[in-house]
Amino acid sequence: MSDTSPIPTATAVSAASTDAPRPTWLQTLRVYLEPASLRMLTLGFSAGLPLLLVLGTLSFRLREAGIDRSTIGYLSWVGLAYGFKWVWAPLVDRMPLPLLTRWLGRRRSWLLLSQAVVVAGLVGMALADPREMLGPIVWCALAVAFGSATQDIALDAFRIESADARHQAALAASYQTGYRLAMIWAGAGVLWIAARAEVAPAVGQAVAQGAAAYQNGAWQVAYLAMAASMAVGIVTVLFSREPAQVVLPPAKNAAEWIKGAVVDPFADFLTRYGWHAALILALIAVYRISDVVMGIMANPFYVDMGFTKDEVAAVTKIYGVVMTLVGAFVGGVLSMRFGVMRILMLGAVLSAGSNLLFAWLAGHGHDVTALIAVVSADNLASGIASAAFIAYLSSLTNVSYSATQYALFSSLMLLLPKFIAGFSGRYVDGFGYAHFFTATALLGVPVLLLVWLASRVEIVGTNHK
Repeated sequence: MSDTSPIPTATAVSAASTDAPRPTWLQTLRVYLEPASLRMLTLGFSAGLPLLLVLGTLSFRLREAGIDRSTIGYLSWVGLAYGFKWVWAPLVDRMPLPLLTRWLGRRRSWLLLSQAVVVAGLVGMALADPREMLGPIVWCALAVAFGSATQDIALDAFRIESADARHQAALAASYQTGYRLAMIWAGAGVLWIAARAEVAPAVGQAVAQGAAAYQNGAWQVAYLAMAASMAVGIVTVLFSREPAQVVLPPAKNAAEWIKGAVVDPFADFLTRYGWHAALILALIAVYRISDVVMGIMANPFYVDMGFTKDEVAAVTKIYGVVMTLVGAFVGGVLSMRFGVMRILMLGAVLSAGSNLLFAWLAGHGHDVTALIAVVSADNLASGIASAAFIAYLSSLTNVSYSATQYALFSSLMLLLPKFIAGFSGRYVDGFGYAHFFTATALLGVPVLLLVWLASRVEIVGTNHK
């Protein structure tokens, strides 16, 4: 239930811990079996499913259908919907939906609507044939991306409002676990389904068309299976409890509504933190910079090092994902045990340091065992950092504007890293992979200073329960 007490954070949490006994390890681990954590697991699956289906998996499908690489590259801009979700976040945060909101509540109504849009878009992508006309599949992909981004907005608010500050790291870890499992299903799973849905060509047809001839029927089966998989999230929404309603004063006119929905969430953040807001926003903008900038060149690096598709798929989809899940679990537990800011610092150190392992691999050469070790370490570090970072972002929000403020934070964290990452290929051409990976590790050094400074800022006035 909500109250008006400030959320404990960095400074406040450490002070509170001196008055209350620290929970045992068993008590800490039990949080993952609580209903709120289990809900976040399944809703995280629903959130993670659409991403690859409009980006990586779609690119594979389009290339197999004979679409040129330039067109496929332009179509990747569909993913920009995720970077600009803060634009319509105020509507998701404040605007009730006719009938649905009265039935389900504000958060669950938006979740259900966005999930329905994703399902409809995936069905459209399944039925469209990119060889005949690209337009329908592009519009359907845009619908999936828009619905998915809207689901993210509503789900972040739902998660933040579903538990107190001490449980946010565990909810973030559960969410990430579901998200990563969905990415395996939408990445490797959809390819597995499509391959098994293919019809064997008639005798002599394979010679004429090639053994890997595109079969749209197989992709229809795969994408329809993905659309059906969204039922995991839909069922969870229908059987979940709406978080405690934050009573919002009714707006007298459109101008007052816009002020409450758009202006107030940003003004609230600046009012609560004053000049410290610049420090916090700077940390958000660069915390993941080492990972994001390095990640753009990871796949070209694997190719140039002579690793096969099977080797890369097995290592990144199995060892990489497993270690990310382990990292998210460990990050959530450690954040609850020792405080978010300490683990935020640990995650920053590990994320930057793991990039140096790639610099070592660049000089080591083609070695699958070494690749397993490097990818595992990198994903473990990423999981720990992500769990702590999500918990930190959640603690910054005011529950009255949670959707809008969290959408702003989660968008801001990618803008600068994505811009810099655009020059990564040029940097590698000029200086080589080893130098590039070392440089990305050094990009993480200022992050350590920002984390230290931010740990001295008390997070107050967020009205969490």
